[in-house]
Amino acid sequence: MSTVQRLNEITANLGVLYAKLHQHHFYVKGQDFYKLHELFETQYNEVHEQFDEVAERILMIGGKPVSTLGEFLALATIKEAPYTTEKSARQMVEETVADFELFRTQLEAAIRSDIDEVSQDLLIGMKAVYDKHLWTMKAYLG
Repeated sequence: MSTVQRLNEITANLGVLYAKLHQHHFYVKGQDFYKLHELFETQYNEVHEQFDEVAERILMIGGKPVSTLGEFLALATIKEAPYTTEKSARQMVEETVADFELFRTQLEAAIRSDIDEVSQDLLIGMKAVYDKHLWTMKAYLG
């Protein structure tokens, strides 16, 4: 798989993550509302920045980043989750942990693959962010 293909799959997952984190931000309720509302906002802002960085990296190496919702859903391994039934704050965190673990696995595979060093460095920095989020969110879950 080429570097552009790997980065486009990452871009697609970031697009889906962005939507899911916004959804949790909108719908979270309960005694942890303030903490989680702020956490999900922080996370979707980070995802937005990462999305932009990865897409620009694709352009820098002569590729074309995916940029439509259809492309995101076709390439993403993280699946969208329409909010059809109410979820508890705990369920939202559990879902986010599962998505972040899947995404971190994708980042690890891309880092170990035959991609250029600059792209690899970008992904290593991103992985560190997800490592920390996973640690703190798992601590929240107990």
